Amino acid sequence: MPFEIIVLRSMQKLMLLGDEAIALGAIDAGLSGMYAYPGTPSTEIMEYIQSSSEAAKRGIQREWSANEKTALETALGMSYAGKRAMAAMKHVGLNVAADPFINSAVTGVNGGLIVVAADDPSMHSSQNEQDSRFYGKFSFVPVFEPSDQQEAYDMVFDAFELSEKYRIPVLFRITTRLAHSRAAVERKVSEPEKPFHLPSDLRQFVLLPAIARRKYKALLASYESLKYENRLSKYNVFRDGSNRKLGVITCGIAHNYLMENFPGSGPDFPVLKITTYPFSKDIIKDLTERCEEVLILEEGYPVVEEGLRGILDNNLKISGRLDGAVPREGELNPSIVAKAVGIISDPFPVVPDVVKTRPPSFCNGCGHSDTFNAVIDALKPYKIDGVFSDIGCYTLAALPPYSIINSCVDMGASVTMAIGASDAGLTPSVAVIGDSTFTHSGMTGLLDAVVKSSPVTIIITDNSTTGMTGGQKSHATGRLAKICEGLGVASEHIRTIIPLRKNHDDNVRILQEEFGFRGVSVIISARECIQTASRHRKEMSSENKIKE
Repeated sequence: MPFEIIVLRSMQKLMLLGDEAIALGAIDAGLSGMYAYPGTPSTEIMEYIQSSSEAAKRGIQREWSANEKTALETALGMSYAGKRAMAAMKHVGLNVAADPFINSAVTGVNGGLIVVAADDPSMHSSQNEQDSRFYGKFSFVPVFEPSDQQEAYDMVFDAFELSEKYRIPVLFRITTRLAHSRAAVERKVSEPEKPFHLPSDLRQFVLLPAIARRKYKALLASYESLKYENRLSKYNVFRDGSNRKLGVITCGIAHNYLMENFPGSGPDFPVLKITTYPFSKDIIKDLTERCEEVLILEEGYPVVEEGLRGILDNNLKISGRLDGAVPREGELNPSIVAKAVGIISDPFPVVPDVVKTRPPSFCNGCGHSDTFNAVIDALKPYKIDGVFSDIGCYTLAALPPYSIINSCVDMGASVTMAIGASDAGLTPSVAVIGDSTFTHSGMTGLLDAVVKSSPVTIIITDNSTTGMTGGQKSHATGRLAKICEGLGVASEHIRTIIPLRKNHDDNVRILQEEFGFRGVSVIISARECIQTASRHRKEMSSENKIKE
């Protein structure tokens, strides 16, 4: 959650998370619309802008979207009207938004458009650890990858300018450590919002084949020009050294991991810091022509390493993730980097048992616990030992003592996997999905089930919030039954239960009744998230005290 800015008046700087630095940079760069779906580690970007009094005073649009695809498409609409817009999401959210993202590179933009993708190396709260730089290269759009919070703030200004100069969207790639660590950031003079103006070419966004072919050719040409654009190249910095045996290329936050091993004057070998893409192969010559070996440090996939192996043909040794010089998976850290450059570092201290990582569990009093206890008992006559699930707090029921969840693939997949399994003969075929995830990607799957008259039971765990990412407002609140009925589910098979221990027997009975129905049924298990309920009680108590 964003908090009030901590102002260090003696330094005239702000202590900001990386996410907050990006958010403040966008506000100061003349942002008109912020669009996002909550997803760790990107969530705080929107939360900061939502809590900003300056954003409120400017009238910046800043409501959560139903999913990442709708967020990016709405931002593209803001850009169409000549205004600066930003869409933010985690890396797997960019998969959801890939269709508009890739095509927006072809349509181009009118007002500046930045797409922030927050990657999660080591999968702290994600299904995979993909590298969003791939999408930048795949779509032929420029990518900014800041190495620290100050760069994150500064780059937003250049990213908007670059977007408008070349009339293309810009990808802004960060990782968990940058997003969720704080550093001092010096603020620039705030810029006004851009005026409303429609595209000079009103057919710009019409991707009929004849138009798309022409625009794609122009996109490829502009991508080549971007390699020499100062707003990108100025962030790629070469620093020479006297030791020419090894040269190191760092990308984004990996530069900090290297420099932490060399406090003071820094390493004695040449270092090339790359934080923007595309870059000209000429920038690597200062390093490659001086050194016998090159080590590449990048967080995520070996994107640069693979590219350099294709560029260099002078038998220069290249090390990185592909040859095991650094691990192929997981986050980098200063110790891994120290080992890669030949520094003997102190091993990590042994963690005492008392503070070792323990498996996560439901909060005390969580309604999901009562929901799954009822599901477990309702399934006993069927000798079925699992249900399809989705992404949210309720996925913790995959762990003991419940061990009832057998899938967690992507947003909305619980519903459609249940349909496929029922087609294969699984009875009953049960899906569990959260209220926010349902409106994100579950509704279309439910429509498929209705059209096919699939014998599936969809349990929507309605805690009236987006609980996994901190309790943001859910688009589903107060609408679930009407949405399901509108999609074609028979009203008599849209049932609501209240997940409490005292209701256990009734809840089991209702579940079993719907498990036995040979058609589509929806059970809404409705009880407010224990965390948001606690916050609401505290807020009401404070308001009452003020009134008194």
